[in-house]
Formats: sequence, structure tokens, C-alpha cells
Amino acid sequence: MGQGQDQDQEQSREQGKGGDREYVSATLTVAAPAERVFAVLADPATHAAIDGTGWVQEAVERAPLAEEGQIFRMAMYHPNHPDGHYRVANKVHVLDAPRAIGWLTGEEKEDGQLAFGGWFWRYDLVPLGPSETEVTLTYDWTEVPPSIREYLDFPMFGPDHLSNSLKHLADLADLAVGD
Repeated sequence: MGQGQDQDQEQSREQGKGGDREYVSATLTVAAPAERVFAVLADPATHAAIDGTGWVQEAVERAPLAEEGQIFRMAMYHPNHPDGHYRVANKVHVLDAPRAIGWLTGEEKEDGQLAFGGWFWRYDLVPLGPSETEVTLTYDWTEVPPSIREYLDFPMFGPDHLSNSLKHLADLADLAVGD
């Protein structure tokens, strides 16, 4: 098992300036250097193992996440999705190695155009020393338009999802070879 410790785990909704922010977040101290944790997060091939819902199946593109604006696609499965199996297109919108990484989630339309739904995932990493990192995972759906909210409820997963994802990340970072 990984060396992650349950510390400061929290799920919250916060009122932000300019209106309500709608998000959930969780924090976990991981027994690995920030560079190692970031490398695991920047590898789309690890995302299925990190996922706390089991919806992420595998990376379609396996290139490491290296720049803002980069698109990477993931094969997904959800029993309530009309097709069961589907793909999402993600766009990296935060990349500050080894401190933060995040992406917008959307889909590729039949005409090849990308459309993002207004929600994003973000990991913030704070080194606590040479071998520990505080990781905060945030899922924010503030910008989801009413047209999507008509058929999707947010958040789309149970309260343990973020905590489970962080525990999986801690296990993977613990197993990662090298710093």
C-alpha cells in the first residue's frame, strides 16, 4: 500500500468573489516528492488507475502532458451514458511543474470541433520537504451552462471520489521509479 496519510481531507463548497463557486476538493499528504507526484499526474496512462470512480478506462493518447493547450483524450465508461463507452477530450489549462496541473473536460463533435462543458479538474502540489507533498484535488463545475445542467447533476460522483483518487495517486507515486 502507499504511504499517503489522511490529513486535512475536506470536501467543500465556497462562496467566491463575483458569485458562487461550485466545487468539491480534497487534500492528502503523499509520501513522495512533488516532482514524482507531478510526473504521475502528467502521464495520461496513469489516469485510469488514479480515477476514484472507475469511469476512466484508458488513455487514447499517451504523450505526457507538457504544455497548456495540449489536448488528450481518454476512453471512458459509465452505465448511465447513452452509449456506455465514450471518449472525452481534455484540454490542459494549468501546467506549472511541479506545483499545479489541471484540465478542462469536454468532447469532440462529429465535425471534429472540441466543446468543453464548463468543468475542470485541478491538482495543486505543495512540497512539505524532500519526500512529502500536500496534494489538493479540485473539481469545479462553476461554468457549466444551464443547457448541460438540464441533463447532468453536479457533482457527477459520490463524496468519496476525490479522496479515493488521491489515495490511488499516493499509491502510484509510492510505486514510481526514481524521483
